[in-house]
Parts: sequence; structure tokens; C-alpha cells
Amino acid sequence: MPPAKTVKRTKAPTVSFEVTIGPPKLTRFERARIVGARSLQLAMGAPAFVSLEGVYRGPIQTAMLELEADAGRLEPRPVLLLLDRRADVFLARRSGIKGWLVRPLDPIRLRRAAAALLSGGTWHDDSYLPSPVAVPVN
Repeated sequence: MPPAKTVKRTKAPTVSFEVTIGPPKLTRFERARIVGARSLQLAMGAPAFVSLEGVYRGPIQTAMLELEADAGRLEPRPVLLLLDRRADVFLARRSGIKGWLVRPLDPIRLRRAAAALLSGGTWHDDSYLPSPVAVPVN
């Protein structure tokens, strides 16, 4: 009977994957195309993905701000979403946003939500939920 062969086992090499979309730097033509397409979306009513700090800057400047934010050159800020109706809470939860308030708004809830977000926490408004009603038991 021939002797058994010994096989040396080695670990499989580990491969790390880094997902990158697009080149590390955009040419001026690529940048113009991205800003133009996004500004058209914004002009047609798409929501902005950056904080405009109370000043409407127009769709082109908003698209340029979004491009800078995606490149990591702007600091991230917490976003407080102001919802018009209770049905929008589902969308707020799915988006993973840090905080939301349902209208009607009052200054106390708005101040508490802003303080919670600025301190690094989250704020999920529960004022839209119906209050429990005591039912008499006969």
C-alpha cells in the first residue's frame, strides 16, 4: 500500500472590496452634467438632500451644494423633517432620518427636537398618536 500524501492547507487570501462610484475627481464636463441634471430635478419639485439654512438658493446652487456634500467636503448636519400629516411618518421611518415632527407645530416641541438632534440624539414625534381613553368597565 502506497503511503498517504500529505497536503499542506493554507488560509484563503482575504480580499477587501471598496465600492466607489465614478472616478476620484470629476472633470468639468461631468460636473456640469451632474449639476444640470440634479438642478432640473430640483426645479421640478424633487426634495433637496442638503440643509439650505432658511435661504432659497435656487436649483443650480442647491445641486452644487449636494455635489459638495456627496464628496465629503461639507460637514454632515442632523435633519429634522417637518411632516404635514400622520401618513408621512411611515416615509420618515423608512428613510432613517434622525428626527421628525408632525404638524401642527408648537415652539416647545420644535425647541426640544432641535436640542435633541444637535446633542447627537434622535427625535421621533409621538404627538400624532391618539391619546388612550379610559373605558368604564361595567
